[in-house]
Amino acid sequence: MSKDVTLDADTAARHQRYGSLPERIRFEDMTEDVEAAPGGGTNASYGPEGNWKYYSCLALDLGL
Repeated sequence: MSKDVTLDADTAARHQRYGSLPERIRFEDMTEDVEAAPGGGTNASYGPEGNWKYYSCLALDLGL
């Protein structure tokens, strides 16, 4: 019987200190629909002459 009283006292102390859990957030409130630019926008351009600058190869970096 004293164990139930102890658990109730602990629960009451915990609730007093931390309060209750926050309200649940719906999934619809966490997501946002945004229209994307067709073709990826201006940043998605491909230039084969300039892309070699951004290519990374471990063998080339080590001089193999």
